Amino acid sequence: MLQPKKTKYRRQQKGRMKGNAQRGHELAFGAFGIKALDKAWITGRQIEAARQAVARHMKREGQIWIRIFPDKPITKKPAEVRMGKGKGAPEGFVAPVTPGRILIEADGVPFEVAKEALLLAAQKFPIATKFVVRRDYVGN
Repeated sequence: MLQPKKTKYRRQQKGRMKGNAQRGHELAFGAFGIKALDKAWITGRQIEAARQAVARHMKREGQIWIRIFPDKPITKKPAEVRMGKGKGAPEGFVAPVTPGRILIEADGVPFEVAKEALLLAAQKFPIATKFVVRRDYVGN
C-alpha cells in the first residue's frame, strides 16, 4: 500500500478542497489518462486497486504513470469514545484530489486497449472521471 516513508508530523488538519486543480491537470507523460471531475480523498488502497486493474488489462505492455500519491495522514478515534481527550491515532494516508487532476496516465498500447484499461481503473475511484487523450495523438 502506498504511504510516505517518513512524515514531519504524525497528524494533520483536514483542510479544505475548494476550486480546481492548479497543477497536474494536463497529460505530462503518456498519450492517455483519466482526469478527476469531482473532489475527494483517494486512499492508497484505491490507487493500488486501479493500478492493478490497468496493468492486468494492458497485459503488462506499455507503461503506466500514477500521478497522485497519498501523503496526507488521516486519524480516527475508536468507536464509542467520549468527546475530547485529543485527536485520534493515524489510520492511513490519502491523496486530496480536486477537479481537473490527472490520476493515471498510460502509453505504449493501442487506443482501444488504453481506453478500456483506464475505464476499469476509473471504477476503482470514488469519484467521476473522464478519459483524456493527448492533443497531438495520432492512432497507429
